[in-house]
Amino acid sequence: MDGDYSRPRCKRCLLSEIDRDGTYRTVLEYISSLDDSIRCDKDEYSARLAICRACEHLTDGMCALCGCFVEVRAAKQAQNCPDIPHRWE
Repeated sequence: MDGDYSRPRCKRCLLSEIDRDGTYRTVLEYISSLDDSIRCDKDEYSARLAICRACEHLTDGMCALCGCFVEVRAAKQAQNCPDIPHRWE
């Protein structure tokens, strides 16, 4: 993220919890720009993020399996968990 590899990686942290360089602001702006027809409602989004937060593949706000920012992936209705596709259903 910020190139400071002396810091330990944050296991099971969302980007919103560790924003070191303003990246989360950009991610949040992107999520806000999504059309309502493709964005999850707030309850579903929160439920998806809770699942991600408990996942062993979450590191520094990113999914170690696919490399996405989980906040972005979770915001889109058509997206699935890359580990277990039906996990978010």
